[in-house]
Amino acid sequence: MKYDRIPQELFIKNREKFVKNMKENTLAVFNSNDIYPVSADSTLPFAQHRDIFYLTGADQEESILVLFPDASDEKHREILFLRETSEHIAIWEGEKLTKEAAFEVSGIKTVYWTHQFEMIFRQLMAEAEGIYLNTNEHLRHSVEMETREDRFIKKVKAQYPAHQVYKSAPILHRIRSVKEKEELDLMQTACDITKKGFERVLKFTRSGVWEYELEAEFIHEFIRNRSKGFAYTPIIASGASACVLHYIENNKQCKDGDVILLDVAAEYANYSSDLSRSIPVNGRFTDRQKEVYNAVLHVKKEAEKLLVPGIILAEYQKEVGRIMEAELIKLKLIDSTDIKNQDPNWPAYKKYFMHGTSHFLGLDTHDVGLWNEPIKANMVFTCEPGIYIREEGLGIRIEDNLVIREDGPAFNLMRDIPIEADHIEEIMNSK
Repeated sequence: MKYDRIPQELFIKNREKFVKNMKENTLAVFNSNDIYPVSADSTLPFAQHRDIFYLTGADQEESILVLFPDASDEKHREILFLRETSEHIAIWEGEKLTKEAAFEVSGIKTVYWTHQFEMIFRQLMAEAEGIYLNTNEHLRHSVEMETREDRFIKKVKAQYPAHQVYKSAPILHRIRSVKEKEELDLMQTACDITKKGFERVLKFTRSGVWEYELEAEFIHEFIRNRSKGFAYTPIIASGASACVLHYIENNKQCKDGDVILLDVAAEYANYSSDLSRSIPVNGRFTDRQKEVYNAVLHVKKEAEKLLVPGIILAEYQKEVGRIMEAELIKLKLIDSTDIKNQDPNWPAYKKYFMHGTSHFLGLDTHDVGLWNEPIKANMVFTCEPGIYIREEGLGIRIEDNLVIREDGPAFNLMRDIPIEADHIEEIMNSK
């Protein structure tokens, strides 16, 4: 891995939190992701399932975690199964975790090879009354392909129909959303790497540059700072493309007088950052562009003040909507008649700001969390208002990453990344 080893204490704490929420005499199983094929003998780069990484730190394929806190054999209360390594694998694929190295990473003392899983799992299930299965219950989950976890769930339900089945997802959504200090430090590193990429791009941008050239500048800076790369597919959207919320082609030339919406950020140690900035191609905003930019920035600053423990995100979004409504009136994009005649389910401001303001952030860019419960200290959220004016070919989005604090305003992990319009212009013109 490119990143420095994470202290095993983080994963020990994470497992303790999960186990505290388990019912008596139950076990829980977590599987790694598959390596996904492309065609012929080509595969996509491996990306670990975030849940097993959160609980073990094991960042390789064919890994299985079993938690059984009431197991009669103490050594079977935590078990990590790994693909058996060999000299052949080391030569052809590179070093894999040994049993000793797996303990150093995870703090799990009992490590077996995956070919031993079926026999040991059968013994454990004979003792357990129920099992926690790890389904994907993210609100935006829409994956069609069958995962390793999906195949395991099918098999367990067929082979052990008398066992009570429980869901891991609600527990993980609750505990993963509240970050430990070690996690916040990793996310800060991801944000610091993102800052370096953004400042590099500010100095590189000029009229006539291509969007993919800017993408290349980002990835160069990310990888040279020990990131695996982008935390998500980057958006480099110049001109009218900025009004397409998930524009990812990044294949157009940036024209003099246009604004580029950059939604690009680095990962570090599987933890995400999530940045949006909007910059003028030629280094100077027009009066209108700056007017819209400052309106978005105002909404963002006011929205940040609302992110405090106890607020429900649905109520937060309504409050942000009212702030945005006032700014759009000032910009003469909507008026009192639009508001009077609006559909309560789709307010007038949604014509120009159609997405949410904040989402959970962590191991996943759109991280897991419970949207119907009050937010808590040490949760991390994005704050990303935007205004998209298709008739003007102008889209502005500004986004930072915020840690909720018990007392006082949220802590901005991106506090050092240029955000004021004048500061952006100053950097772009100091090349």
